[in-house]
Amino acid sequence: MSNFADIDGAVSDGDLIAHFGDAFREQRRLADGNALVPLGDRTVIEVAGPERLSWLDSVTSQSVGHLAPGAGTELLVLDPQGRVQHAAGVVDDGASTWLIADAGDAEALAGWLTRMKFRTQASVDVRADLVLVGYLDRGSIASTVGAVAFAPNDVPLVWADPWQRISVGGHQYAEIVEHPATDFAWRIAILTEDAAEALVASIDRDALAGLLAAEALRVAAWRPRWATEVDERSLPHETDWIRSAVHLSKGCYRGQETVAKVHNLGHPPRRLAALHLDGSDAVLPEAGAPVFAGEDEVGHLTSVARHHEDGPIALAILARRAPIGDLVVRTDGIDIAASQQVIVPADAGATADIPRLTRLSRRPSAPDPRAPLNEA
Repeated sequence: MSNFADIDGAVSDGDLIAHFGDAFREQRRLADGNALVPLGDRTVIEVAGPERLSWLDSVTSQSVGHLAPGAGTELLVLDPQGRVQHAAGVVDDGASTWLIADAGDAEALAGWLTRMKFRTQASVDVRADLVLVGYLDRGSIASTVGAVAFAPNDVPLVWADPWQRISVGGHQYAEIVEHPATDFAWRIAILTEDAAEALVASIDRDALAGLLAAEALRVAAWRPRWATEVDERSLPHETDWIRSAVHLSKGCYRGQETVAKVHNLGHPPRRLAALHLDGSDAVLPEAGAPVFAGEDEVGHLTSVARHHEDGPIALAILARRAPIGDLVVRTDGIDIAASQQVIVPADAGATADIPRLTRLSRRPSAPDPRAPLNEA
C-alpha cells in the first residue's frame, strides 16, 4: 500500500493497515471528514472500450448504459438463481469504466467479465498498480485527496458510494424515518503510486486512519460488503442491497427473474439486522459467531466492530423466522446479549399491487341486445 505501511505506528499485515496507533481517535477524525484510510482490501478493475457501458448494463443488476462521467453507482453480478456472486462500485470517466471490488473478489470478477465479453468491444484489466484511499466527504481531507486523484481522461476518479440514499430504480426495505446511511458520504479515490507517496509526504499523521475505523463506520451505516455479508446463498433483498445496487425496471440480466419474484411476490428467506452487543465482558465476537433466540440458532454475525460512540456493534444475517427483540451471540462459551435493530423486515418483498380478478358471480350482466341505445 505504497508508503502508508511504513509510517511510524502503523499496525499492518501486508497491505492491510488496521490502525495507526489509536483506533478510536482515528475513527472520530474519519467520521468528521478529517482523515483518510488506505484501502488495501480493495482492488481496481478497468473496463475500456466503446461498448463497455452498454455491455455492463446487459450483464449486471444496475442501469449503467448512460452513466455520466464522474457519477458513482454500484452493480452486482448474480447467478441464474439471483444469488450474489460479485459486487463492485462503479465510476466512469468517459473513456473507461473503473470498478472498485473487494480484493478477494477482484480476480474472480475480472475473470467472469472476460469470459462474458464474446465479441464485445471492451477490455478488462485488474489494475494492481493503483492505490485506493477512502474518506467521508464532509471535512478538510476531501479537497486534499481530490486534488491528487488519478484523472487519465481529465475526470478525477473519485467514487461516491450510492448507499447514502436510495438510487434511481432501487428500493429500500428498511422501515425507518432517518436511515443511518444519510450521513455516510463515503468516497473512494483512485491514486497512482506516485500520487499516493506524495500524499503520504504531505499530510499530517493525524489525518490517517486504519481499516478498523472504516469498518466501524460502515457497520454503523448498515452498509453491506461482498467480503463480509455475502455467502453462497445471498440474495440482494436480504441485505437491503436493492437500495443501491439493483435497478428494478431496467432490461433483462442474469438473475433478474428471481429478483423480481422475491420483490414482487415473495419474501427473502433471510434478513439483515443490526446488533448492539453487551460490552461488559470486554469480549468482541468474531464474524461467523452464531446468534440464538433462546435455544434456537437463528443466524450468524457477518461484521463486528467497536464504534467510538455506540460501543460494540455488529451486522447479522438472520433467518426470516427469527423473532424481533433481544438475541444472544455465543462465542468461546460466552453468551453476549444483543439488542436487535431490524434492517430488513420479515415481511420484506411482496410489493406488487396486483388487482384481484372479479369473481364470475360478481361480473356485471351483459346488456340486453333488445334494449334501445342511449341517444347522444
